[in-house]
Amino acid sequence: MPATDDPIEHLVGLLAKLPGLGRRSARRGVLRMLMQPEARMLPLAEALRAAAAAVRPCATCGNLDSESPCRICRDPTRERGLVCVVEGVAELWALERAQAHRGLYHVLGGTLSALGGVGPDDLSIQPLVARIAAGGATEVILALPATVDGATTAHYLIDRLRPLGVPVSRLAQGVPMGGALDVLDEGTLAAALKARRTV
Repeated sequence: MPATDDPIEHLVGLLAKLPGLGRRSARRGVLRMLMQPEARMLPLAEALRAAAAAVRPCATCGNLDSESPCRICRDPTRERGLVCVVEGVAELWALERAQAHRGLYHVLGGTLSALGGVGPDDLSIQPLVARIAAGGATEVILALPATVDGATTAHYLIDRLRPLGVPVSRLAQGVPMGGALDVLDEGTLAAALKARRTV
């Protein structure tokens, strides 16, 4: 039997494509599932099938959910005037895990990248501008990565949102909790010094 027809190797190969899983970890996971297929593998297969059929992007913010608008957009306890702009759903989920933001979100779907060929029309920028122009927002928070592409995207968004008269802020950048100065890169140290405050 050719290796490509081997269902075990095929499954290992598929799992190894997931972020954070190499072939060794994928092989261990497959072995664990195969040892108890009824208890582990079949429920996982059914959950994957159900999620693939039900989960879709929220029409308002771009979050992934089984309903649109998503749970966050429908939650009446959220601060509806605060709109936090993130690169992707992973960043939205990270902020939610940290319970760091109690407002709403807008997922761009990436950042502008001249080298990567990603322009404004490739991202959810126009829907963001239309959403803010429609009213109700009291502040737009740009929670974009501290990279060249993230900074480029932030500057572009600031230029697009400024005429709407809604305050735009950015996440603070600098020294992380527990971070030693001698191991930080120059950009992080410069940002930390620039964002210093009186105590």
